[in-house]
Amino acid sequence: MLKRIATAVVLIPIVLALVLRAPVSVLAVVAAVVALLTIHEFLKLTESYGVEPMRLPTYIFSAVFFLLLALNPGGEKPLPSTAIFIFVAGSAAALAPFIFLSIGMLRAELRSGYPAAAAAAFAFIYIALPMGMLVQLRQLWAGAFYVLYLLLVVWAGDIFAYFVGKSIGRHLMAPRISPKKTWEGAAASLVASVGVGWLMFGHAERISSALLNWGLITRRDGLFGLEVPAMGPVILLTVVLNVAAQLGDLVESLIKRGADAKDSGALLPGHGGMLDRVDALLFAAPVLWCYAAWRVMQ
Repeated sequence: MLKRIATAVVLIPIVLALVLRAPVSVLAVVAAVVALLTIHEFLKLTESYGVEPMRLPTYIFSAVFFLLLALNPGGEKPLPSTAIFIFVAGSAAALAPFIFLSIGMLRAELRSGYPAAAAAAFAFIYIALPMGMLVQLRQLWAGAFYVLYLLLVVWAGDIFAYFVGKSIGRHLMAPRISPKKTWEGAAASLVASVGVGWLMFGHAERISSALLNWGLITRRDGLFGLEVPAMGPVILLTVVLNVAAQLGDLVESLIKRGADAKDSGALLPGHGGMLDRVDALLFAAPVLWCYAAWRVMQ
């Protein structure tokens, strides 16, 4: 428990500083490092499924994707940057199976080609794409505010699910997949996330003004005046984000359970591996990116 809290105390300020202050290119580099570490852990887990992963091609393919994001195509204009991201991400997702299957043909043991290619393509879509969406979300108008909102919603849900589930949880949610997750914890997670979302958008202008006055964001990165959406859609969005985050957690538990592993790694004391920390974001980030991109396109 103490290790878990200590790690969070160290990492949270660093993450928030990166989200609020770092240029998009720097954020893309950091997201690339996180994604590559997470992909490494995921590919290690696939070995328990009998897969002989193609690590280097997966790393290179994902790194090139983040390199394009770091170059910041489309500049600071939300519509061009979103359109270019959709093209780059869509092209990468479409080409990944063909590239990895072609590499698989070079293997001495042909039986290992398809499983390795499938794992590589899935690693890119499951991990690299959502992390890329997080970076592109930061490029949009009010991007820093939206990323901050996403992180706080996911973190609040995770914290309340853990402590409420541990203290009063009685009804197991998915015992075969995650024996410790309970419906009481899931309900607490949802309530906490909605509460954070309501507070964030209910006081969006005050929060944005404070961050602007403290020099943590520029004006384009905050949410001011008529830009603030109605509370009804915000609550609905927060509910969907929380459900997505909890599903992301369960899906990672499914992968670990099938691999007979307790954690994806041991990189973060008290938390396990990088995949253990970003599993909820991998499902929640695409949801918020779709919402923000839709607003840009209006």
